[in-house]
Amino acid sequence: MSKTIMIVEDEHILREIIKDYLLEEGYEVLEADDGRKALALFQEHELDLIILDIMLPELDGWSVCKRIRKLSNVPIIMLTARSDEDDTLMGFELGADDYVTKPYSPPILLARAKRLLGSRQIQEQEDDTLSSNGISIHFPSRTVAVEGENCSLTHTEFEILACLMKNKGIIITREQLITKIWGYDFVGDERTVNSHIRNLRSKLGEHAKHIVTIVRSGYKFEDKL
Repeated sequence: MSKTIMIVEDEHILREIIKDYLLEEGYEVLEADDGRKALALFQEHELDLIILDIMLPELDGWSVCKRIRKLSNVPIIMLTARSDEDDTLMGFELGADDYVTKPYSPPILLARAKRLLGSRQIQEQEDDTLSSNGISIHFPSRTVAVEGENCSLTHTEFEILACLMKNKGIIITREQLITKIWGYDFVGDERTVNSHIRNLRSKLGEHAKHIVTIVRSGYKFEDKL
């Protein structure tokens, strides 16, 4: 079954270019040219990925991302004409999974979309469930439970937690996390990882203590009282 991607972009020409690339790859495409239309389509359809511009009429991309994140963990790639790193970090704080700055190459955007969609499909040769210290990951459904209660994580938060738990007791550097989750072509800095770790810890509550910061190195998941 083909995946459904929503493009939220108020510039018609850019939206058409992105749509053509996605259609050529066999994806179903929905379009919105403002934030309110995007939320309406989100409510009406089951989406596999959202490509979301920040500067939108009616309701900006940050507001759209924040509202969607209250209801869904669908992967979100944010687009912006602004290169300010604080803007990028704000998007990640709100739950975006990736960030592309205009002007961008459509093939690069397509590669980012494929990476996010692909990591939701690929099932490695491993047990369906990974559990440790009251935290359980179910890989086929990409769900996480903390002491039996559902813990709603974004795509990127899920990938970070899975990486740390699979390598329990081993220090994973920020550079390794960036390569594993975003790829070599990621444009950003270590503060991006810090933002996602902060969000992840907030959602894990008291179990966040198992994600340990190693100063000037990175993070590791360990049994910690």
